[in-house]
Amino acid sequence: MGEYVITMPDVGEGVAEAELVEWHVKPGDQVREDMVLAAVMTDKATVEIPSPVAGTVLWLGGEVGDTIAVKSPLVRLDTGGDPTPKRDGEPAEPATPAPEVKHEAAPEERLLVARPADIGKRLAASAAPRIEVRTGAGGLDRPLASPAVRRRAQDAGIDLRQVRGTGPAGRITHEDLDAHAAGDAPEARPGPARRTVTEEIKVTGLRRRIAEKMTLAAARIPHITYVEEIDVTDLEDLRETMNRNRKPEQPKLTLLPFLMRAMVKTIGEQPGVNATFDDEAGIITRPAAVHIGIATQTPSGLMVPVVRHAEARSIWDCATEVTRLAEAARTGTAQREELSGSTITVTSLGAMGGIVTTPIINHPEVAIVGVNKIAVRPVWDGSQFVPRKMMNLSSSFDHRVIDGWDAAAFVQRIRALLETPALIFIES
Repeated sequence: MGEYVITMPDVGEGVAEAELVEWHVKPGDQVREDMVLAAVMTDKATVEIPSPVAGTVLWLGGEVGDTIAVKSPLVRLDTGGDPTPKRDGEPAEPATPAPEVKHEAAPEERLLVARPADIGKRLAASAAPRIEVRTGAGGLDRPLASPAVRRRAQDAGIDLRQVRGTGPAGRITHEDLDAHAAGDAPEARPGPARRTVTEEIKVTGLRRRIAEKMTLAAARIPHITYVEEIDVTDLEDLRETMNRNRKPEQPKLTLLPFLMRAMVKTIGEQPGVNATFDDEAGIITRPAAVHIGIATQTPSGLMVPVVRHAEARSIWDCATEVTRLAEAARTGTAQREELSGSTITVTSLGAMGGIVTTPIINHPEVAIVGVNKIAVRPVWDGSQFVPRKMMNLSSSFDHRVIDGWDAAAFVQRIRALLETPALIFIES
């Protein structure tokens, strides 16, 4: 038997390990050359690992959720004949027979790049069910019945577990006992059933990255959240006009590109909000460039693709780039550099409703702007109530770096620009 060992490749500059997020094969599977074996993740970028040779899977080097070091054994294949020669410069791997591991074993323990023998022992010891069902004492739930019904059933030698209850929630009544004794029990009326299933879900992949990032931000950043109401009636009229007159190659405008341009103009006046803070080194970094992160919901979880150099983009260019990046994030094709390097972030839950949010800052940034829903509300214009399109901005700031006054001034300047949208297009 020829054995070929596939190791964890170097998936990026400076990356020493990656998290295993998906297996495409299991022991015993036949694989072709260039067939995808697994997917790993680092810094929110997912990388597929192909097989350089054809063969049969003998052993897998971990479970989903495990962290595997670069150059550690990942998969062992039986290539059928003599061991397949290694590529030039690739270190030889020992052809130690590896235990056959069932891929379905439950990953209750972390598998941190151990020796093959250790992996086999730990996997064998971790074969626990993922879903557990519990019932009452003796293995069966106790039937619902009044004390009088229970006494009567005991005197008559009737097992209440064999009686169909027609009362509320399946409660057994005296009539049910009579029908059971006569052998003519009516069909029980369906009632709400108790749920006794508990599911345990291991937090892996992007969901674990999100959990770690949110924990870091909430634990280390003292947030101050400032909410302001904005009249976007004129902005919405302008947006609709521009969409009606747009060219075929131009994307449909949403509110977001206008907000991005308003943020760029405001940051020119208040550069302190466009920054990152290294609290361990005690250094605030204020780049001249404005790289706006766009919080995007994907099937895998929240991702933040980055519109780079928003200061050099027009309304239409911002809209095009937001559309492109959101699609790449949702389809899993976004590149590593497109998911990092933001200097300030925008998050929007307006489509879901909600009038106020408390956004968590995207560490190590110092500010995040949250968009809430637009609603038509009566507004007093000095002589009467008139219908206006109103929207709240809910923005959070790192209070170690930004004072409350400066945070409020930043939001108020954005408000002024959005309420008089022509100002967004005037060069200062």
